[in-house]
Amino acid sequence: MTQDIVILAAGKGSRMKSAFSKVLHKVGGIAMVRRVLTTANTLPDSKLHLVVGHQGEQVEANCQDFSANIVWQNDPQGTGDALRRVAPFLQDDGVALTLYGDVPLIRASTLTKMTALSTPNTLVLLTIKLDNPTGYGRIVRDDHGKVTAIVEQKDASVEQLAIQEVNTGILLAPNHRLKVWLAALTNTNAQGEYYLTDVIAMAARDGLDIVTVHPENEAEVAGVNDRVQLAALERDWQHQQAIQLMQNGATLLDPSRIDVRGELITGHDVIIDVNCVFEGKVVLGNGVEIGPNCHLKDCVIGDNTIVKSHTLIDDSQVGESCDIGPFARLRPGTQLSNKAKIGNFVETKKARIGEGSKVNHLSYIGDTDMGANVNVGAGTITCNYDGVNKHLTQVGDNVFIGSNTSLVAPVQVAEGATIAAGSTITKQVNEKQLAFARARQINKDNWIGPVKK
Repeated sequence: MTQDIVILAAGKGSRMKSAFSKVLHKVGGIAMVRRVLTTANTLPDSKLHLVVGHQGEQVEANCQDFSANIVWQNDPQGTGDALRRVAPFLQDDGVALTLYGDVPLIRASTLTKMTALSTPNTLVLLTIKLDNPTGYGRIVRDDHGKVTAIVEQKDASVEQLAIQEVNTGILLAPNHRLKVWLAALTNTNAQGEYYLTDVIAMAARDGLDIVTVHPENEAEVAGVNDRVQLAALERDWQHQQAIQLMQNGATLLDPSRIDVRGELITGHDVIIDVNCVFEGKVVLGNGVEIGPNCHLKDCVIGDNTIVKSHTLIDDSQVGESCDIGPFARLRPGTQLSNKAKIGNFVETKKARIGEGSKVNHLSYIGDTDMGANVNVGAGTITCNYDGVNKHLTQVGDNVFIGSNTSLVAPVQVAEGATIAAGSTITKQVNEKQLAFARARQINKDNWIGPVKK
């Protein structure tokens, strides 16, 4: 059976007090609506429809890679109104699943359970029981436990307000029936809107089987209306990530102080200290240790590497048994071979550091191809930028570079060479040569220094 998936993302979200569409605010580093679209995309034989309205251009531009059918709802009049605008695109012989762009943590496994119950004569509802159901539409059942209607909070009687089973808004209905129900909707209610929930009573009247499915947890169906709810959902998401990481064999020294804003893959016996942030896709090999207050983005860290505190790694490849930090910064394009060492206050960019090479402290190495077993003294920099273009520095194996050296690119230092401390190297240094490039020291006797006036 073909399946249409409709994601509602037209709301104004005025309580967010933002220049951006509500559904573009992020949970776990990913826009809420993109999370919903990604989950929807996992369901087979599905066609995506994205309903946009307020700041719809922003939403459409942000989601164009999903190839969803964009449907405009410029003057929103409720969820039923949104579905009526999608109705012409729905396949008569299929079913429609309704999702929400501000309910980002819905799981594919839950939606799969719903689709498994779908038939041409069945309507599937996702419901949940809450200790405090205030604000939600209540699920009304008859004496036999069959669902007969959904009553919104503002339209509910005192008895109905006591019901704890509530509507999540997520439902699955056969299209040939849904189109008829949508056409029959009215807005004679307290909100003056067309409620999608009114189709439940129509389905009951028409003799359809109305079945319910429940999510695994409340966070899965929690919506976001303001930044307080957004922050709460972020914590729910991070808690879920922490549990999964620990179940996969990672040690988190404090599971409440980690932020995963993308995908974090860990090997066995990984240790992550407090206040670490992971963005994009990060892969940590077996036995990796991440110190406190580190920020890793789009990188791969090899087995048994130690990343010490306050280190930033972005778009880089790190080999096995490396030693990085503290206070190091690996910028995009950095590649560390096995057993390389990057020490405190060292910055690298678009640099390949060979096996066993050491850049211990207070250095900048950019646009560099460095061989194995090189020792770089403190304060060394590669002068890779001439004001217009970037140039390459090439350093061979077993080179010793003295402290406070400037390597003015493009330049080559061949295997086994030694650079004297304080040198500015502008010309090629050949194999096993010793290069001095500094002015002769002059000492003046009886020097009288400046006197404070």
